[in-house]
Amino acid sequence: MTATLLAACESLDYTPADQLSDATFWQTEEHARQAATGMYAAMKAQWCFGMEFTFDMCSDIADGTSPWADVSRGTAFSSASGGVANHWQHLYELVHRANTVIRHAPDMPISGETIDRITGEAKFLRAMAYFRMMNCWGEVPYYDETCDINKEFATLNAPRMPRAELLGHILDDLGEAIRLLPVAWDSADLGRATKGAAYALRGKVYLFNRQWDEAAADFDEIVYNRHNDYGYALHDDYDGLFRLYNGQHSPEMIFSIQSIDGNTSGYALDIVSFFGNKSTMRLIASNCIVPSVTLVDMYENRDGSPFDWDDILPGYNNATPEQRRGMMCVAIDQGSTTVTSTLGCDTALVADAYRLRDPRLCINAITPYSFYLGTDAGSNPMMKQFVLADPAKGGAPMEAMAFIRNSEGWNSYFWRKFIPTGNLDGYWGEYNRTPYEFPLIRLADVLLMLAEAYNESGHISEAVTELNKVRARVGMPGLDSGPEWLAVSGHDDMAKRIQRERAFELAGEGQRYWDLRRWGLLEQSVKNATDIFGDLMYTRSYQSRHELWPIPLVELDRNTSLTQNPGW
Repeated sequence: MTATLLAACESLDYTPADQLSDATFWQTEEHARQAATGMYAAMKAQWCFGMEFTFDMCSDIADGTSPWADVSRGTAFSSASGGVANHWQHLYELVHRANTVIRHAPDMPISGETIDRITGEAKFLRAMAYFRMMNCWGEVPYYDETCDINKEFATLNAPRMPRAELLGHILDDLGEAIRLLPVAWDSADLGRATKGAAYALRGKVYLFNRQWDEAAADFDEIVYNRHNDYGYALHDDYDGLFRLYNGQHSPEMIFSIQSIDGNTSGYALDIVSFFGNKSTMRLIASNCIVPSVTLVDMYENRDGSPFDWDDILPGYNNATPEQRRGMMCVAIDQGSTTVTSTLGCDTALVADAYRLRDPRLCINAITPYSFYLGTDAGSNPMMKQFVLADPAKGGAPMEAMAFIRNSEGWNSYFWRKFIPTGNLDGYWGEYNRTPYEFPLIRLADVLLMLAEAYNESGHISEAVTELNKVRARVGMPGLDSGPEWLAVSGHDDMAKRIQRERAFELAGEGQRYWDLRRWGLLEQSVKNATDIFGDLMYTRSYQSRHELWPIPLVELDRNTSLTQNPGW
């Protein structure tokens, strides 16, 4: 890792706080706040946790072109992959900033309460960074606050720490964060780590390590307010949860990235550049990540029964792509303004095939023969329809007119989740500044992890109770509530239902890839990306070495103590 931290610092144009004179910094409450701001800035950087939503393209529930095409497709995935090196560098930058705070905070001439809180934040964020590194690479060099990057830069050559030791440090940090962090911050400090966030993250670490009882205890603490009133609750409106802007906040958010302003000031994540369609603000869609056919077909009917295309369009499942076009396509005029003929497509029937299912499907995805309030070329609100147009029978959909178009030319679904509608009455004016709060940990995620911990430790009825809370929010029937298709037959059946429920609920939030890997399901999930009709968009491949990322080649060159992961 020898030069990693410097490279990350340079890329972020950041001067480490401990290079400043002690006489001018580490002296006041305001300095403590500035140091905390520096840590969160590193955490929110794109190659750290600021593109968390993009990891879904590495799983079975999304397809895409950037930023993880090599990881997702498996073909060009290597130790020279830019994304792999960037993630490594930015995670260590977060570690560096956290270490700097932990080293200096105890000696600051400020209140003990502030020292405790900023130290707790630093330990939470350091644990968060090392937990991600452990999930990516298994074993990595460990540097704590005793390492001063400015004094030891030329000699940073620690070997990879065994996973068990690294796990111990992560859990120790989170234990300290739980002890030091407040239950809540004032409204001006929303988004800073809390005691509940530390419990939730530690529970997740335990869950990934298959320590079911410990995971359940931590999740139970914040779900049932065992020792404090954490105040978490499911947001009443699933759709509204992903449209919190201009100071709006939800008690479902446990740890999230705050986005402020969608124009030219403040801070906002760049989601639309990856998830947006060609009808989103200013016709810009420089990258492309879309919901997969696998995800959309996975969603259940409203009564909780499995969805089957043959029930809607007989013969569809075994039909060729051309035959499916005949069932689902319409003709439009050359000006891309009007549907001129429905041809052999019952558009209402096709639309209902999506609408009459789990409501989360049409909240998360734009589906055929539905509408989206996009913008025209001048960024003015304009209602647009997603049609499947037969190119042999009319024009092609154009985003500047009445329809939605994919930037890659794919006949794919589109994201609705996190995508602004219109221009938010003028609040949103920059396509690369999505002004919505983005969850890294939220209560529904915790409830599903608690259900998993219960199921794995033999408490299936308790697992059903927690999972049903998530389903009830969107009006889906609970498991074990009547029809035979809702009955839970045992541990294995419940495990599959939890895996599916996490896909339904957390689509577009970047959780699926890490879930598939820890469940041992990555290999069986890898298949070629196809469009709505079944035509190939691109190929994907799997090798056993993909279960762990390669140590970046540039880091092996810088630190000769490093060893490479198997197969790379």
